[in-house]
Amino acid sequence: MDDHGRGDGGPRPAGAAERPPGPLPYEGVWRFTAAAVDASVPQARHAVRDLLLRQGVPVGDDTVYGLLLIVSELVTNAVRHAALLSPMLAVEVAVGAEWVRVSVEDNHPYRPTALEADHGRTGGRGLLLVREVAREAGGAVDVEHTAAGGKVIWAALPLKPPALA
Repeated sequence: MDDHGRGDGGPRPAGAAERPPGPLPYEGVWRFTAAAVDASVPQARHAVRDLLLRQGVPVGDDTVYGLLLIVSELVTNAVRHAALLSPMLAVEVAVGAEWVRVSVEDNHPYRPTALEADHGRTGGRGLLLVREVAREAGGAVDVEHTAAGGKVIWAALPLKPPALA
């Protein structure tokens, strides 16, 4: 910390308010579970949208659209590919001061990879779409194993759009 109680050491613009210590009102982590069935896809999407609104997360329309598309794709993948070994899935939304992260967890051990698009197929492009939406927003996507032997697929997007080059 510098002499002014700020950690950045730089001058503060005139009239700029200092951020109070502790989390912002919209920061937190929320988690809910759902059955690995088709009806859970729109339910998860609506639950995430409602949470962002209820918490007052300062997120632009484009970012909300991207997050909801990502949630739809990840829940759809869990329903289609993991339901046999994982009849329940979990959706988590974590919001920080400058980012929002959505994740879907299931108990199936298979770790998917984004495959090259096969234009002759009608499906199989979900993770490609998730990666592209996150990349365009300046975010990240990853797949991790859980301690229970399943996996969690997450995408984190900044609350502010990336600076234009």
